[in-house]
Amino acid sequence: MIITNELGTPQLNTVHHCRAEALLSALDSNSIDLGVCSPPYDDLRKYHGFAWNFEYIAQQTYRVLKPGGVLVWVVGDSFVEGSETLTSFEQALYFKKSAGFNMHQRFIWEKQGMPHKRPQAYLSDFEDVFVLSKGLPKTFNPIMKRNAKPGVKQKKWRSNTDGSESDPGWRVSPEYSILSNVWLINVGGNNVTLDDVDHPAMFPEALAERHILTWSNPGDVVLYYFGGSGTTAKMARKNGRRWLTCDLSREYCDLMERRLAQPYTPMFAEMLGA
Repeated sequence: MIITNELGTPQLNTVHHCRAEALLSALDSNSIDLGVCSPPYDDLRKYHGFAWNFEYIAQQTYRVLKPGGVLVWVVGDSFVEGSETLTSFEQALYFKKSAGFNMHQRFIWEKQGMPHKRPQAYLSDFEDVFVLSKGLPKTFNPIMKRNAKPGVKQKKWRSNTDGSESDPGWRVSPEYSILSNVWLINVGGNNVTLDDVDHPAMFPEALAERHILTWSNPGDVVLYYFGGSGTTAKMARKNGRRWLTCDLSREYCDLMERRLAQPYTPMFAEMLGA
């Protein structure tokens, strides 16, 4: 169902046709477990003719998150008049210094398959992912990867403060190890299901899914107030989370409802080789 009037209490598992600010204002304090958001960048702050208030959204997101709740903020920078804007850094500092968030961890999303567009510069193929928390995260389900050579005996050296190295002994490599904070995920292809999607910056399903699995548990409420193509809501539903989303574009609300009406294609275990 799409709600087009003034919001009362927003309904879970529902696409709302409204501004992000309106949805956040209508939510109770301490009611959301996880937010996974990729905002319009820089000049795309003007979105279908509308602007959005970053400072207000940052403050309201902190209010509605539960203690220990997490906001995953995926953001990049434009290249304007020969310089990167660094809007992502400005936003990160505002979250930490003005809105009350902890910067729990920074991730790098390495965007496999990006074209080379800038002159006199190396290929730019990553975006920052800021994991912000309201206190210490209450949930952490680390994603593991299978090691190529489990059970292999290896020497493990340790660096000392004086620059020397000591030998603490041998260790056996485990069968699984935790992922690093650099995630190589294609901008399209196998990491996006073959829906009929008309959206200029579709969020990769694998990126949304990894963060949903890491920072929330089944039954938790996952919020995305720049709904776009509905990827966060789709991955939340797939993994047994409740979800809440909105967009100010009627076109994208319709797109989200079409995607959410389709059956999902399991992909996560296959992607990690589990």
